[in-house]
Amino acid sequence: MNVLILGGTQFIGRHTVEAALAAGHRVSVFNRGQSPDELPAEIERLRGDRDQGKSGLTALMGRQWDACVDVSGYLPQQVRASAELLSGQVGRYVYISSRAVYAEPCPLPITEQSALQAPAAEDITEINGETYGPLKVACEQIVQALYPDACTILRPQIVVGPHDANPRYPYWAVRAARGGVMLAPGDGSDHLQVADVRDVSRFVLKVIADGRSGVFNLAGPRLIWADFLRRCGATDVHWVDADTLKQALLDTEELSLYVADTDPQAGRMNVSFDRAIQAGFTLTAPEVTARDTRTWWSRQSVPFTLTPEREVQVLSRLDPT
Repeated sequence: MNVLILGGTQFIGRHTVEAALAAGHRVSVFNRGQSPDELPAEIERLRGDRDQGKSGLTALMGRQWDACVDVSGYLPQQVRASAELLSGQVGRYVYISSRAVYAEPCPLPITEQSALQAPAAEDITEINGETYGPLKVACEQIVQALYPDACTILRPQIVVGPHDANPRYPYWAVRAARGGVMLAPGDGSDHLQVADVRDVSRFVLKVIADGRSGVFNLAGPRLIWADFLRRCGATDVHWVDADTLKQALLDTEELSLYVADTDPQAGRMNVSFDRAIQAGFTLTAPEVTARDTRTWWSRQSVPFTLTPEREVQVLSRLDPT
């Protein structure tokens, strides 16, 4: 197949490119060319800027692809421009949305039938914690209206794995394997749920190959934190009340992965992916995700906010004995 990927150089896009090549497909990527590009040479690179509307999409005009995978559409204006232009030029439009589209709190687990947030207005361009979900809802609706019988909407859980530049997951995979007494939020009984980026990318190609329309939640196994850290290699965990720990580590991004089961946003860690499994979604074992993430992160030069020295200081202050 000929596959067009809007974005393609970072994380989900990069893994999708690699999976498509491994499956023998021809791949074109469309982006501004401003992010580091470590993609194979045989990839066709098309340049433009979705923020400029139709005038920024001239490189896509007059071309045909079997499918488009939109991994970089965060704003309705961006998605409308590309989706309208490519109508009639692509056989299927796969939009990478997010679990954040769901209105919470809500009955759990979250399914594809759970209520959505109200869509954001199409002129909103600021992306933050409050607008991200509503913007994704608006983008979904645009794609569904333009491709009623030829679109697939994927709503991934927190996506993790190699090339994940956000420290919220890599920290735990790396820290647990280092050994020694480690700080962790809660008491070990709250749940964690993430999705391996490679599972997401493989499913993207499967829905294209199968011509499968519809909406799918994508998530991985739901583990309690004690099991998660054990699978990461931890042997001695010092559990600390999450509020106490967050007060001691106000600027620590690593703690953002934790959500208590009693939190109004507990749906972040309780997403049903049964529908995707029935459609061929496959799962990587959590310990493999942790190992491969740790291996990749070991080659990076970006430090964690929660350094070993800071962890020791907090441990001493919270447990002087």
